[in-house]
Amino acid sequence: MNKKAKFAIGSGIIIVTLSCLAYVGAQQSKTYYHTISEIPTLSGASLHQRLRVGGDVKAGSIQHLSGRVDFILMEEGKGLPVSYVGTDPLPDTFKDGAQCLVEGKVTPDGRFVAETLQAKCASKYEAAPGQAAPAAPAAYSSDSKSKS
Repeated sequence: MNKKAKFAIGSGIIIVTLSCLAYVGAQQSKTYYHTISEIPTLSGASLHQRLRVGGDVKAGSIQHLSGRVDFILMEEGKGLPVSYVGTDPLPDTFKDGAQCLVEGKVTPDGRFVAETLQAKCASKYEAAPGQAAPAAPAAYSSDSKSKS
């Protein structure tokens, strides 16, 4: 067998292997966003894939347990029990009433096991009642453009 044929076969094997690895990696990293009301309607393969769910942390539901944090995520009056088992520390903004986005899988008993958690406190970033939002600096205002 000549060198060109050996090179072509080796290159083909490498390309097929890399293509298979890329396909499998893309399939495993897919995450679909669902609402809390959609979770009970999921069936079959949908329950075994990674999901992303958002809502508000129910006041008084946060429980710090050994190896996990349990809480209830609320959306439109419906609740979803969540167990956060991720290795990253909880964000400072994770508290009662915070908006939260969790990523993980649903267990057969209906509990959501989250491996990642993102939280933000909406009130922290809004202007206080009765206060106007800060004005843009004069350098960016349309009034301060120089006239020729």
